[in-house]
Amino acid sequence: MPGAKITAMGVGVPPGLLTNQDLEKMVDTSSEWIVERTGILTRHIVEKGVTTSDLASEAAQQIIDKTGIDPTTIDLIIVATITPDMMLPATACLVQDRIGAKGAWGFDMSIACSGFLYATQVAAQFVKTGAHKRALVIGLDVMSSIIDYEDRQTCIIFGDGGGAALIEPTEEGEEGIIDFLHEVDGSGGEFLCIPAGGSKHPTSKETLDSKMHFVHQDGKVVFKFATRKMPELCVRLLERHGYSGDDVDVFIPHQANLRIISAAVDRLKVPMDKVIVNIAEYGNTTAGTLPLAIDTALNQGKLKKGDLVLFGSVGAGFSAGAMLMRWAY
Repeated sequence: MPGAKITAMGVGVPPGLLTNQDLEKMVDTSSEWIVERTGILTRHIVEKGVTTSDLASEAAQQIIDKTGIDPTTIDLIIVATITPDMMLPATACLVQDRIGAKGAWGFDMSIACSGFLYATQVAAQFVKTGAHKRALVIGLDVMSSIIDYEDRQTCIIFGDGGGAALIEPTEEGEEGIIDFLHEVDGSGGEFLCIPAGGSKHPTSKETLDSKMHFVHQDGKVVFKFATRKMPELCVRLLERHGYSGDDVDVFIPHQANLRIISAAVDRLKVPMDKVIVNIAEYGNTTAGTLPLAIDTALNQGKLKKGDLVLFGSVGAGFSAGAMLMRWAY
């Protein structure tokens, strides 16, 4: 049976910026404090009316334009997002129609920051079994739509944007996606959540007045989990294949917080020149951070064919994941 590999990338990023200086005028904070605590300088923010499907379709169209593929040959579309255009239909349906992928089926995946890794693994399984030849995975969030810009804990962290990856079968002799290790721990769900809008707390005047439709986070609990779990999974995955941090050519971690990334790097013992960090420009785009980081690595010439690439993620759920692949282009 063939393996699965990423063969093309595209991004969808709004041009508008929200800087630390802008946030200083909105909440009790300072640029120095934000940089020290998170490493973030700016975040891209959509204009009013721009949706997840708009940016997701832009990312997907970039892949179609770069590769010249016929969109009708795309078999599957998975959109990893916690900010769908609406509760139904799935954002994947809107993207499918927008890009003309008439032969594709698809669905959305809601697992927050781990979304791109989880969706990539799901798509890879369809490709590896031979069920599909071409799958499109999109990790993208418009986080500004669910952030309370009076809440200092959350508004300084999140931005909008993300990207798309084309998953296709490997050629003979190629490794592509080697392995994965994913976990969830639902006991931590209450510490990073959107309390209302589902069946537990349907939308009402009370939930709106109580700001229960925005992201709520216990930063200390989330930070403690993230600094432990992401490097733990990465180390276990490497050891399972007889690798160590020295063997990794490129480490691409979820861009949640620079201190979380640093903790993972210290545990893995990967040199910083092999670590992709772009959180200063984008902030945390949730499911969008990893495709944006891949794009940064490609643009900086740090990701080349044959490189052993390690991915790590951690986020709401609690969820966490690691993936190991041999870069294919």
